[in-house]
Amino acid sequence: MSASALLLPQGHPTLRPAGSGFGRACVNLLLGILASVWLVACDDPKPVQKGTAMVEGAAKSEPAAVPAPKRRQIALVMKTLTNPFFVEMERGARKAETELGIELLVKTAAQETSIEQQVAIVEELVRQKVDAIVIAPGDSVKLIPALKRAQDAGLAVVNIDNRLDGDFSRTLGLRTVPFISVDNEQGAFLVASALTSGVTEPAKAAVIEGIRSASNAESRKAGALRAFSGNPAVTVVAQESANWKIDEAYDVAKGLFTREPGITLLFCANDMMALGAARYIQEAGLSNVRIAGFDALADAVEAVKRGTLTATVDQQAGRQGYLGVVYANRMISGETMPPETMVDVRILTTQPAKP
Repeated sequence: MSASALLLPQGHPTLRPAGSGFGRACVNLLLGILASVWLVACDDPKPVQKGTAMVEGAAKSEPAAVPAPKRRQIALVMKTLTNPFFVEMERGARKAETELGIELLVKTAAQETSIEQQVAIVEELVRQKVDAIVIAPGDSVKLIPALKRAQDAGLAVVNIDNRLDGDFSRTLGLRTVPFISVDNEQGAFLVASALTSGVTEPAKAAVIEGIRSASNAESRKAGALRAFSGNPAVTVVAQESANWKIDEAYDVAKGLFTREPGITLLFCANDMMALGAARYIQEAGLSNVRIAGFDALADAVEAVKRGTLTATVDQQAGRQGYLGVVYANRMISGETMPPETMVDVRILTTQPAKP
């Protein structure tokens, strides 16, 4: 029997003998099919498994995701957020954050007198490796060593609101730090002049100061004293600090008016203290006292409109915060900023200021 005959089932009624032409055609067809199957099986002797190069190659062909660029981090360090002045300062800084596309980190101490807490905040920001620090220091001297370490670590530093002490900065080697603020001495002079406007009869005056180690507090006291000394009818009978605080100013005012009855002119180095003093004066029934503040807080502006306060100074806190962040961002890019930028003050008063 031939080999081709073995491939056909025997006894099938429709098949012809293998020797016929039709049988040979069937055999050739079957042999061709078997050859094709054998060739396909031999074409790739390795079975495809999970994790093979073919699967990995398909994954590699997809484009890699491009990470988003890291935004610059600029920290705004303020004394507190319990004073609306600094809330307004943050609002201005947030505006700059939106415009510049940077990340703003806002850090504050618990109180305006929490100087050591501000120092700790600066040191932590250095460890976090932020790009820049914009600071309204609570103290003009005690923050300088920490800010020197920030500069040495490569951080840009901008000083706003309260000026750092120049002599101590040079002693420690703190490089020039751009300063943005107002002319505090001139602002206080103008608002205290509003108090003395039209005063021709002998009058007693008093000053409630801010933190005595703060440059802006000293400048405001100096401006007020200059205005009072410019009117020969005015005598300054008391100067006392209430450390920028509303409740402390209430107590200080109570002591001042108890010891020196007859005070009719009172300059307070910020609005919070002016509002605290005004509360005591109202409770004591003293209706002939003129009071000036500094900051143009919303409550103080309303008090000026009501006549509870005589005047206040708008030092544009939002503008200071905005410019501080803008300057810091430009310094990160290697630009040099002006060493000093003075924002205009505006006097809000019910009394005309002396020319």
